[in-house]
Amino acid sequence: MRWSALVCAGALVAAGWVPASGQVFHSSAGDFVVQTAAKGLDHPWALAFLPDRRVLVTERPGRMRIIAEDGTLSPALAGVPKVFAAGQGGLLDLMLDRSFAQNHTIYFCYAEPVDGGARTALARARLLDEGTPRLEAVEVIFHQTGPLSSGNHFGCRIVQTPNDNLFLTLGEHFTTRDQAQNLGNHLGKIIRIRSDGSAPADNPFVGRAAKPEIWSYGHRNPQGLALHPMTGKLWEHEHGPRGGDEINIIAKGKNYGWPVIGYGVDYSGAKIHESTHKAGMEQPLKYWVPSIAPSGMTFYSGDLFPAWRGSLFLGALAGQMLVRLELDGDKVVNEERLLQQLRERIRDVREGPDGALWLATDSSSGRILRLAPAK
Repeated sequence: MRWSALVCAGALVAAGWVPASGQVFHSSAGDFVVQTAAKGLDHPWALAFLPDRRVLVTERPGRMRIIAEDGTLSPALAGVPKVFAAGQGGLLDLMLDRSFAQNHTIYFCYAEPVDGGARTALARARLLDEGTPRLEAVEVIFHQTGPLSSGNHFGCRIVQTPNDNLFLTLGEHFTTRDQAQNLGNHLGKIIRIRSDGSAPADNPFVGRAAKPEIWSYGHRNPQGLALHPMTGKLWEHEHGPRGGDEINIIAKGKNYGWPVIGYGVDYSGAKIHESTHKAGMEQPLKYWVPSIAPSGMTFYSGDLFPAWRGSLFLGALAGQMLVRLELDGDKVVNEERLLQQLRERIRDVREGPDGALWLATDSSSGRILRLAPAK
């Protein structure tokens, strides 16, 4: 259910979501204010909006909490599986099922500990919110195969399609980057599965010497994934090494080139790629040199910022900013950099049901921020 901006404005003030003051910033859409909806979170990674205006959030060390309308944090929800909370690993993305109001189902992905290392796993559960909130009927529906990670490049963004299939991004674990070209495992891939974890029969590699869940391959560390609200196309972004962060439109069965092609170099300065182009490998819509380390992604379709309707927003970790990309069809025609004065790593960005933009900041004292017009 979508909150209307007019009805919601007074309700949010009364409930405490909108403090009396906030830091004002200038932008192409006019002045906007940044307000703290919650604080005191330990590396919040993802957020989702419950039907009653509360917010469900993951913390990377392995906790899931509910944020009340006054910003109060619930105790950690029981039922979350043990996670590999080291390096970039932990409890990561989160999504409500599109029929959550009826079935109370959520999906979440995390770094799963295995034999001293870790791999990405995707689970579903029911969120029980009577009395003390908790997860029930937790079921892991997908385990990544391939060499394990020692703490890097898990990917782990989830999208649900209109026919209830799930897309999940999977990193290549950093030290095993060549595996992104190997169709015999899930490293450096985007997969498509049903809600029970099975592979749809029309996936591109079903019936071949390949993992049937694979939808696309040749990815490094994809930390942004979103369906375009008008075209239905799947947009993705991923981290490059030193340079070469990419935005791509993901097509069925395509190879996105990592590590064979790209626009960055290794952290030592050494050459990684054969070149920037190669036949049979896709080119990005946009890339960044130097890297901004993008994380989280949403298309804006709300009413609070009419000038931004149709824009693509993503957070930036190394860049410590919110990035707005203006689009003309499938082309990026302009980039606007916002919130650089905050000097905070932006881990997640979502459009809220109130039409505001909501962000998660990545630190041991992380915050949930709400962006709304200053007026």
